[in-house]
Amino acid sequence: MRLLHTSDWHLGRAFHRVGMLGAQAEFIGHLVATVRERAVDAVVVSGDVYDRAVPPLAAVELFDDALHRLAALGVPTVMISGNHDSARRLGVGAGLIGRAGIHLRTDPSACGTPVVLSDAHGDVAFYGLPYLEPALVRHEFGVEKAGHEQVLAAAMDRVRSDLAARPAGTRSVVLAHAFVTGGRPSDSERDITVGGVAAVPAGVFDGVDYVALGHLHGCQTLTERVRYSGSPLPYSFSEADHLKTMWLIELAGDGSLTAERVDCPVPRALARIRGTLEELLADPALARHEGAWVEATLTDPVRPADPMARLTERFPHTLSLVFDPERAPDDPAASYARRLEGRSDQQIAEDFVAHVRGTGPDARERAVLRDAFDAVRADEAVREVAR
Repeated sequence: MRLLHTSDWHLGRAFHRVGMLGAQAEFIGHLVATVRERAVDAVVVSGDVYDRAVPPLAAVELFDDALHRLAALGVPTVMISGNHDSARRLGVGAGLIGRAGIHLRTDPSACGTPVVLSDAHGDVAFYGLPYLEPALVRHEFGVEKAGHEQVLAAAMDRVRSDLAARPAGTRSVVLAHAFVTGGRPSDSERDITVGGVAAVPAGVFDGVDYVALGHLHGCQTLTERVRYSGSPLPYSFSEADHLKTMWLIELAGDGSLTAERVDCPVPRALARIRGTLEELLADPALARHEGAWVEATLTDPVRPADPMARLTERFPHTLSLVFDPERAPDDPAASYARRLEGRSDQQIAEDFVAHVRGTGPDARERAVLRDAFDAVRADEAVREVAR
């Protein structure tokens, strides 16, 4: 069975101030053409179909167009909700849409109920694990500790239990939206840290033939059977070195697989350039970036006059301007952003306690901070669903 694995469309999202709906529509056209030209048997979409819980009308219309075009090809599609989606909204009409071969899996309680497709070698069971916000689904899965690893492990127990009851030789594919250990994040993914821990081990998914992951925006292979497709378009300059692709997976009758990356259309190249303003304006080596979307980091010790206007004369598609003067690490004028770079909300809060009180929080206080951050995120998730 030939599968096309994609995720993280983020329909309705902009890249800085540039609308991406046209590029997203071009990707949908490319997806449909790939399904037709490469004789794809099933499409899997691993979450974050939309960029927010209540997407703009134009994004909904593009999604509707994608579903109609996929259904017209007669190729089944299995799709889950991600942490940016409203699971309840995305799942409206799932039963009716399923009759057209578009299978939306947005209900956590249905993790162990697969979509079963068949080929010449027998059945393939597709299990959709939508994004599982631990604080909201812990009771559904009967776990005492509300963490990503615990709820995903409980969901996978249901998958393995159902699979064990199926005929011998039944192959299996799991769609999941999560941060799995070994994956490389970028700046454009929403933080899903719970209890100070975001990542879950890939071993949680043991026992299935292929795991189609969503959430991280870079295409990457964690193991032969566990892969991220990444987003089809860039959504931050941290993705400047990404090659945006989908995975074309050949699942053989014995469960072995081969994987091929299928390139996605590139609306415009991304470039991150760094130096003083005069260096950036004069360096001939930067000529190749003059047509790219540009993030420029200026290292001038004193902020120059009209930097954006001067930069756009040479780089007309400059979208981001960062000031990072070259200073010694112990210089008190070093930017606050640099001091916070790479630190989690929990670490920043603990540092603040240490700064104010003279000593950091003890274990009990760290637990209080952790619970507070988890409660805020869970409340935000509830509010998005209720909108």
